[in-house]
Amino acid sequence: MTRLAVIDYELCKPSKCSQECIRFCPVNLTGGKAIEIDPVRRKPVIYEDTCIGCGICVKKCPFKAISIVNLPDELERILIHRYGVNGFKLYGLPIPRQGRVLGIIGKNGAGKTTALRILAGELRPNLGRVEGEPPSWDEIIRRFRGTEIQNYLRMLAEGKIKPAHKIQYVDIVPKKLKGRVGELLKKADERGIWRELAKELSLEHLLDRDVRQLSGGELQRFLVAAVLSRDANAYFFDEPSSYLDIRERIRVAKAIRKYVPRDSYVVVVEHDIAMLDYLSDHVVIMYGEPGVYGIASKPYGVRAGINNFLKGYLPAENMRIRSEPIKYTLNPSPKPVLEARKYLEWTRIEVTLDGFRLEVEPGEIREGEVIGVMGANGTGKTTFVRVLAGELEPRSGEVSKPAEQLRVSYKPQYISAERLGEEKTVEQFLREANPQTLMPGTWLNVELVRRMRIDRLLDRKLRDLSGGELQKVMVAATLAREADLYLLDEPSAYLDVEERLTVAKAIKRLTETRGAAALVVEHDIAVQDYIANRIMVFHGTPGREGHALAPKPLMEGMNLFLQEIGITIRKDPETGRPRINKEGSFLDRLQKRLKRYYYIPRPGEEKEEKEEE
Repeated sequence: MTRLAVIDYELCKPSKCSQECIRFCPVNLTGGKAIEIDPVRRKPVIYEDTCIGCGICVKKCPFKAISIVNLPDELERILIHRYGVNGFKLYGLPIPRQGRVLGIIGKNGAGKTTALRILAGELRPNLGRVEGEPPSWDEIIRRFRGTEIQNYLRMLAEGKIKPAHKIQYVDIVPKKLKGRVGELLKKADERGIWRELAKELSLEHLLDRDVRQLSGGELQRFLVAAVLSRDANAYFFDEPSSYLDIRERIRVAKAIRKYVPRDSYVVVVEHDIAMLDYLSDHVVIMYGEPGVYGIASKPYGVRAGINNFLKGYLPAENMRIRSEPIKYTLNPSPKPVLEARKYLEWTRIEVTLDGFRLEVEPGEIREGEVIGVMGANGTGKTTFVRVLAGELEPRSGEVSKPAEQLRVSYKPQYISAERLGEEKTVEQFLREANPQTLMPGTWLNVELVRRMRIDRLLDRKLRDLSGGELQKVMVAATLAREADLYLLDEPSAYLDVEERLTVAKAIKRLTETRGAAALVVEHDIAVQDYIANRIMVFHGTPGREGHALAPKPLMEGMNLFLQEIGITIRKDPETGRPRINKEGSFLDRLQKRLKRYYYIPRPGEEKEEKEEE
């Protein structure tokens, strides 16, 4: 076995602790040296060759900054990269194939972005050699002799791979670029297609706008257009669906399929499994211990790969990556809740806000149900949630609470540490929400704190958290509160696919076992399919006016929404997850002809699905 010791130096604060990890190390106590403070960096360092893996330093560290795991020796033969002494290790690389789209799925911190940077030639793999001379390209290529990735690495070393990379964090773009959208797209264009891309991605009305004035979704579409206009033979897209509504996600996916040159390499990292399925030809799963090590699986067919990921077992590796499988219902007609008592109801509502007008048809939320809210950005979804939460007063109509003393827990779309109390620690914030979240063994602690890795953040102040970390903490606190009604506005934003599924399971459990109700604004079709009993569809002109239909049964609501955006969905017969049909495919044409955009599987459909693929 190979011992892997990793220290998270963002969490480690040696000046603020008694350094019991060093004082109680049995190797140190017997005259050896397994852990000490590096005199130059003034940070602890663990020597993996002398460490015995007793785990005492892991338990003694008050900041949970130390991780020690034992890995099979065979993994060292596929070691790709390590970030310094006691840093993260990446084993194996996803293998791009010419003319095919490779999808990558996995937890945050499992090495997806690192793998993408290596494949794009932005980071040369060091094969784990963190001190001394880095390995040459010849040595790297020799290491992978006889493997499928060797030829790709050789082409990368010889400069035959010309990459175009859409980065993960679009919010840094306004800090790096200045100018108008049209000018920047024209400057980036190497294929003479920038105007066509601007039309395809609905950027035409933004061409004269300064890039610093774009929203997150507009920045995302701008970057995708800029990357597709590059004359490259390898295209890399890191989370292209973030900030986008469902219609925009489909539009971006179609643009990638349409405008990437036929013989190019294409790699997409995506947390929305319906979008990953729609875009990819084959899939690689990144698994391991986030922030400690990551392993790239063998390539799977797109259907088998995502299904294996949901089941939590990878047959080619004989590896279990999750204790419980995730299963969607094959029958999208959940038990009716119309006889349950009403928690909240509203008459026909009209809201006006900063030149925007919203009309909402009458409706109600009942005990034990989840209402999913779907629609384009800018059509009033957040405005409606704020009305239900009591933050906005409607111009006409009213919201009433038939249930006495209704307790409401609300997660807004945009959150800031300043509003939440930036000097509070994560532990204090969660304790205020519900002390049970910090009690080991309770389902709140297991499902929300440990599985979302919030336990590593407990000592940090809210003001020190990243956007993604703050989102996780806020979602956990919202679901942890004792409430009758949960209002969640885009709870999966910034979360990886594992965390999205964890949140979805928690919402489902809260409503089913506690008799609570939830209203969830969400752009991830797979999440809505998993949790929703009924659907509210919003449509209109973004930024000007919106119209919300009354909540409808899942089947009817989904069908209305999908018909509006022009896509069809089938259910996977093995896992029940929703799958977006390729445009023009047999099932797509059949379902559109039958006007059944959200589909119930029929006998023999699995055979049709395999034939389609």
